[in-house]
Amino acid sequence: MKHIHAGKVRDLYELDGGDILLVASDRVSVYDVSLPTPIPDKGKLLNQLSAWWFERMADVVPNHVVSTTDVPAEFAGRAMRCKPLKMVQVECIARGYLAGLGLREYQRDGKISGVALPPGLLEGDKLPEPIFTPTTKISDTGHDEFMTFDEVMNEIGEDTAKRLRELTLEIYTKGAEHAAKQGVIIADTKLEFGFDVDGTLTLGDEVLTSDSSRFWPADEWEPGRPQHAFDKQFVRDWSRSTGWDQTPPGPEIPADIVEQTRQRYTEVYERITGKTWIRG
Repeated sequence: MKHIHAGKVRDLYELDGGDILLVASDRVSVYDVSLPTPIPDKGKLLNQLSAWWFERMADVVPNHVVSTTDVPAEFAGRAMRCKPLKMVQVECIARGYLAGLGLREYQRDGKISGVALPPGLLEGDKLPEPIFTPTTKISDTGHDEFMTFDEVMNEIGEDTAKRLRELTLEIYTKGAEHAAKQGVIIADTKLEFGFDVDGTLTLGDEVLTSDSSRFWPADEWEPGRPQHAFDKQFVRDWSRSTGWDQTPPGPEIPADIVEQTRQRYTEVYERITGKTWIRG
């Protein structure tokens, strides 16, 4: 097993036979900075929520999962054996509600990724319909930057761009409909796709997790203010309150914030999957 990449929150290993081992750590990253304090169980929660969604989205699009159990014992519960993919260099984002960077873009331009929206929308408002708001994976600023659909087509070709938009919105809509039945709003989500060795467009990375999505309790949703977050927005909000300038190194996370984050990740996992989480 060869370690080939250490990301902000995940590690990649190359396995015998060419498969990739994707390991979800307990690290948490905000504003593209990995914070020094881990969140216990976070990696297992995200990995197992992703696995649950991958299985349920298999009729929509192929995914990269080979096995969630045939992994080294030391990574049990937090790793997937995956097919290697040539990743598309576009972050595929679907938004059903106005929040985060999308809110800021709308307040400045009345648009997100070139998609015009009605005037007068408030923070947390539901959009008339879900929209595709892609971003770059790599930019000169070191942060993701919004792309228009024309820019995506120029980058990866019209056919692939249209298929990515179609799949992103279909996955988001199917996920949001399920979550709504469990009292959870999925405000937005980020997806990543790549091509397998046969050239098949394939869903990779993670899907509809608390790190890649905004999850809100439906019974507390109220436009015009920040929402209760079942996701890492809670850590983002805390980090801003410290006066941290969002450059490395990040601040240590206090024990009470660690525990509240763990509880929120656990609650949304249990609501969505219907399973009881047993702490590691």
